[in-house]
Amino acid sequence: MIDIQNYLCQLKPTSAGLVALPLLFSLTLHSNTALSEETPVSENTQQLEVTSSESAPDSNNKMSEDAPQRTVITLPDPAKQLPLDDLRKFTEVFDRIKKTYVEDVDDSTLLNNAIKGMLSGLDPHSAYLEPSAFEDLQESTTGQFGGLGIEVGQESGFVKVIAPIDDTPAQKAGIEAGDLIIKLDDTPVKDMSLDEAVKLMRGEPGSPIVLTIARESESGPIEITIIRDIIKVTSVKTRLLEPGYGYLRITQFQAQTGEDFSKGLAKLQNENKGDLNGLILDLRNNPGGVLQAAVAVSDSLLDDGLIVYTEGRIKSSQLRFSATPGDELNGKPVIVLINGGSASASEIVSGALQDQGRAIIMGTDSFGKGSVQTVMQLNEEYGLKLTTARYYTPNGRSIQALGIVPDIEVKRAKLTEVKSQEFFKEADLAGHLSNGKVENSDKDKKSGNTDAEQENNPSEILERDFQLREAVNLLKGLTILANRTTEN
Repeated sequence: MIDIQNYLCQLKPTSAGLVALPLLFSLTLHSNTALSEETPVSENTQQLEVTSSESAPDSNNKMSEDAPQRTVITLPDPAKQLPLDDLRKFTEVFDRIKKTYVEDVDDSTLLNNAIKGMLSGLDPHSAYLEPSAFEDLQESTTGQFGGLGIEVGQESGFVKVIAPIDDTPAQKAGIEAGDLIIKLDDTPVKDMSLDEAVKLMRGEPGSPIVLTIARESESGPIEITIIRDIIKVTSVKTRLLEPGYGYLRITQFQAQTGEDFSKGLAKLQNENKGDLNGLILDLRNNPGGVLQAAVAVSDSLLDDGLIVYTEGRIKSSQLRFSATPGDELNGKPVIVLINGGSASASEIVSGALQDQGRAIIMGTDSFGKGSVQTVMQLNEEYGLKLTTARYYTPNGRSIQALGIVPDIEVKRAKLTEVKSQEFFKEADLAGHLSNGKVENSDKDKKSGNTDAEQENNPSEILERDFQLREAVNLLKGLTILANRTTEN
């Protein structure tokens, strides 16, 4: 039972409330009228539910026809109603923009902007996805789109080919690094933005496009016709740094990254002609991506145990992911490199391997994005990216706004080799005893590699990348220690 006048002070004048007010005032005149908040009511109901009941007649006395009746009225909870004052404020702002803004704005634009603001005000990751943004997100998560397969930049107002991607239409058609694209079909690209040029080059698989190219080795422009195809962006790159020591970099977690990770490990083991002594997993500057891909990568390096779990308000956002039997490296040591650009799915992998004691994390603190976004398709063109859960590492850590703290902090640095004086050695003494092996002359020791070969030479890479170099040294130390322990 509640006090009617107190309730009227709380009740906001919705359409249902306005209709019911005269009835409520008339009911206050009858002392036998009761109002109930306990009767369940649908959240969307806009009518007061009025019921009447008569007391059962006494067995000895017949109920008088003039006896007052008890009426129970179900009232909506004021706390669950839409805030009328805020809605009035919204419609007033909407009306003023329509009437006084310097340019005419249609209702659809204003409403779309209102939706964008509603989502962007929640957190930095929730967003309203209009057609172009929805397409871009789908392409980034699936890692494939209809296009030519070239990495491009801009130079002197033209589009410059940085490199054709392996096994793509552009490479097969003869596009070369350094080519300048001056026309796309009949459209000149001079002073065109890079985004506009990329949109023109992308399209339906199977559709042709003519690129007019300026190339240094040619006396004039040449035309190359390319048939667009589905381009799969490779998110996993591998390299054998030294015999026994593999390097695997994940640039972004896409839908097929888990499968590509397993293929990358197999490729490294084939190049090594046997099992690896250890692996460096590079997640630096990896912005994240698909949650399931992060789970798949972690599962490849774990035999059992929890990988990650999520908690949210709805049941579908309360998930737990655990590893299945089968460590693809057979327990060999793993070093994970992270930095401030490692976010989301990268932190899931780092946190899982760190908490399970499977890897040593090296580098600097990660970004600290501990939330999960769900992409919801509203219709064929529009979508919604909404934060629906927080994720936690196996030990229950939330890294939201904190990040993964590396086991060994190694900041970026540049090493310069200090030249020291040359020392005389036994081999320099006249008449020194032979070792019994063929001695190589200094001339034979000198490298004849070209600049391009030196650029891709593992030793050159280690010289440029201090963090990677430290990871390799640590990996070697772990291997030496493990071998000595086994021997003893």
